[in-house]
Amino acid sequence: MFQIRYGAKTINPSINLVTKIEMEFPERVYTKDEVEKARKAIESGHIHRLRIVGGQDFKQKVREALKLLKTTGQYNFLRTYIRLIKEINGLTQLREAEAAIWANKYAVEDPVDAASLFVQKAYQMKEYIEGKLYYGGEAELRSTEKRIEFLEKLKEKTKKPEIKKRCEEILKNWRESIYIL
Repeated sequence: MFQIRYGAKTINPSINLVTKIEMEFPERVYTKDEVEKARKAIESGHIHRLRIVGGQDFKQKVREALKLLKTTGQYNFLRTYIRLIKEINGLTQLREAEAAIWANKYAVEDPVDAASLFVQKAYQMKEYIEGKLYYGGEAELRSTEKRIEFLEKLKEKTKKPEIKKRCEEILKNWRESIYIL
């Protein structure tokens, strides 16, 4: 008897069992073909091994934010679409071609706000891979709604009063924002 290994799945050919074969996610996601390969990899169950690149303080703050994503059950959603969170000195942004979030130290200072930002950027990446318009007015509103949903879910699921309070503060700011109206 022998076994065949595909991605993270092992198949025993003596058993008549159909299983998904995990496709490889492309190195970059820029051309139409690369976007299609990324979409197919995600459909086959691909989840990135998330990397954090930056200074120790940055890495620690990102890890705190990721714990909050785990609390809401959205950590694997993030890992489905984002492979890297990288510290930069410029503006925080989604780097679609790299499936990465470039973030400055101020963007991760508050773990609750950082976690909601990561959800927003992962949702934008999802729309990019699905071929939807992922930037501009309506797209920004959709991704902001996902960010707000995350904050509401975190507020509901966390047992820590300081996290609940911070969620309430951020949600209040979003509700008062003229950009949401």
